[in-house]
Amino acid sequence: MTSDIHRLSIREMGARLRDGSLSASVILDHYLHRIERLNPVLNAIIHLDAEGARKAAVQADERFAAKAPLSLLDGVPVAVKDNILVAGMPCVWGSRLFADFVADHDELPVRLLREAGAVIVGKTNVPEFTLRGFTGNPVFGVTGNPWDLELTPGGSSGGSVSAVAAGLVPYSLGTDGGGSIRRPAGYTGIVGLKTTISRIPRANGLPPLLADCEVIGPLARSIDDTRLVLSVLARPHSDDQHSLGFPPIAEEAAPVRPLNILFVERFGDAPVDVEIAAICREAAGSLKALGHSVSFGPLPLDLSAISANWQILANAGLAKLAADMPRYFDLVTPPFAEQARAGDRLKVPDYLAFLETIATFRVEAAQLFRDVDVVITPTSAANPWPKSTQFPPIIDSRDAGPRGHAIFTNWVNACGHPGLSVPAGWNAAGLPVGMQIVGAFGADDLLLDLAAQYEGAAPWADRWPAMAG
Repeated sequence: MTSDIHRLSIREMGARLRDGSLSASVILDHYLHRIERLNPVLNAIIHLDAEGARKAAVQADERFAAKAPLSLLDGVPVAVKDNILVAGMPCVWGSRLFADFVADHDELPVRLLREAGAVIVGKTNVPEFTLRGFTGNPVFGVTGNPWDLELTPGGSSGGSVSAVAAGLVPYSLGTDGGGSIRRPAGYTGIVGLKTTISRIPRANGLPPLLADCEVIGPLARSIDDTRLVLSVLARPHSDDQHSLGFPPIAEEAAPVRPLNILFVERFGDAPVDVEIAAICREAAGSLKALGHSVSFGPLPLDLSAISANWQILANAGLAKLAADMPRYFDLVTPPFAEQARAGDRLKVPDYLAFLETIATFRVEAAQLFRDVDVVITPTSAANPWPKSTQFPPIIDSRDAGPRGHAIFTNWVNACGHPGLSVPAGWNAAGLPVGMQIVGAFGADDLLLDLAAQYEGAAPWADRWPAMAG
């Protein structure tokens, strides 16, 4: 029945496109109707290109009629986070500074999607400059969480996760510079992959604010959906030389050998919601039944220098942006004006010293993954909080600060390794809880294989928020 199209997996959708029982135009119309009905209360999609999407869907139908589909994503709709360039669409980046900017070209991953026949429906909401852990900005307002519209979906990929979790699109693209894919995926009960640096090649995008620590990754309902997106996007490309050493991601899951897994429940004495810790502990422990060795203990890495100096990257990036954009200080909100000024005051030796700290940390992280195959943590230390608030000030009855909820994620960006968030369960309030799985540099496919095995034992893709219908 066409009323349930949004409940199909990407693989199922593709099979029905190929056997002719569905058309790309019918699939698109189904999603456009859902966007029209649900997006006004969700505010996940902030620019809709129905005309362009319909044209792409018709072209896909012509290819299917000729038995010549371009890929497993041909004819399947997708939404793109509003800090990724899509030709002919606005890229506002959550800031009045870019309120009138329309991209004249596709960023490389978007070009790869187009070449694969994907139907791009529009752009998804972000916080200003994608540098906050909630999703709201002075141009488009605040995005809600489909599981509770008064709560945040997190950030900065909040619009992308909400669109997928509510069934407005089957998958979306996000970016992750400190947890911006993984934490929102955890808050909305879907899958979010922060890929290894350059596993998805990047080129011709917005100015980088976080050096090479920010990557593009997919957000989808299942591991198989995630794998299919990766099979199209994660391939070597000459426009990103760092991508040339990686093999393509396989289209099918592979058997998983017994792994040595370390579960880390908390970092030092930082607060973690008790219910989150218990749900993730149980989920990690269940991997023993799947044949893996699971140990429990602290993360054997010193994160203090990374955590203490992480803001240096964003401050320096914003200072460079301010130097390039004459109206920067007139149009950005005060916190980002202050960050740019702080970046301008930054001394070059201090910036270079932090880059050296990151390089040293990457060597230390590589050594960890010689002894451990996978590290598992909660994706976030806190449950979703009110959507108009930037962060939860209290976690487990303790003061947490602006980054308290985000402690588990940015070390993975610093070392450049892949990190995958999957649903670990639902709390007593009915909200999803995410579990983060981290692997060695380049081990994206291993994480997908392990997560597919876990999903087979504890499936989640058929669990939908009530508002999704």
